[in-house]
Amino acid sequence: MKATVYRSTGSWYDLKDEAGQPWKARIKGVFKIDGITSTNPIAVGDQVEFDIDSETEHTGIITTIADRHNYISRQSPSHRKQHHIVASNLDQALLVATLRDPRTSSGFIDRFLVATEAYHVPAILLINKMDVWKEKDKAQFAQWKETYGSIGYHVLAVSVQTGAGMQEVHALLENKTTLISGHSGVGKSSLLNALVPEWNLRTGDISGWSGKGMHTTTFAEMFDLPFGGRVIDTPGIREFGIVDIDREELSHYFPEMRELIHNCQFNNCLHINEPACAIKHAVEEGRIAPDRYFSYLNILESIPENDWE
Repeated sequence: MKATVYRSTGSWYDLKDEAGQPWKARIKGVFKIDGITSTNPIAVGDQVEFDIDSETEHTGIITTIADRHNYISRQSPSHRKQHHIVASNLDQALLVATLRDPRTSSGFIDRFLVATEAYHVPAILLINKMDVWKEKDKAQFAQWKETYGSIGYHVLAVSVQTGAGMQEVHALLENKTTLISGHSGVGKSSLLNALVPEWNLRTGDISGWSGKGMHTTTFAEMFDLPFGGRVIDTPGIREFGIVDIDREELSHYFPEMRELIHNCQFNNCLHINEPACAIKHAVEEGRIAPDRYFSYLNILESIPENDWE
């Protein structure tokens, strides 16, 4: 039988078959997919085939994983050289960010966008909690909207609390499979509850001692939207570790740099201190935002030389 993976809790997977019936399934043996060294052989969003377990009702054994259209992967928390596949077969990824309580850094946003570019997943930036913004927050949002909007990303401000901007979110999610990600405490579960109140997903307050969000989602889980489409709610993440990207290719995942790298004097230019570098020249002229260039340098520094050879 064919099914889609809706939830992974480690050894067991929640599936829905083509008729919409739920199943619980395990895997038999070890899966190796496309040479990917991942800590999780099966991810939410995977299309699988399974055999029915005749001994236990509505359980099965997963036998095959279909080829993935795409996926998003991050560095495994337990092993720096391994992937953890967050989700697969996505139409888009929506990063929920906040300017305060907790604050999302532009560096975190840029790491997430590098991952979506690398895995060919269109990204949307949703900045939540606009109801508590001060003047400096409004100025920061305007800067982000200009910076990210000018290079092709959809950027919108919402308040889950007041409902401002939620109609646009509804339209963006309709009939799409969307990964929802972001730090703990930015309002991912509250966003989903606002869209579909009957889900009543668990939400958490900000931790007073750290200013970070309390973890409320433990496993990635997919939900069917009543107005069409599906969303994948993910655990809040503190950092987004980049995996399997060479230093020489990193600039290809910054859209504003990708257009210019062929103008550099050297084919293997890293855009640090090489002569006749088109990227550095564009930064000096204001055609590339300095914050984006600094993010590029920080990510580049975190990629060891020849680490993946």
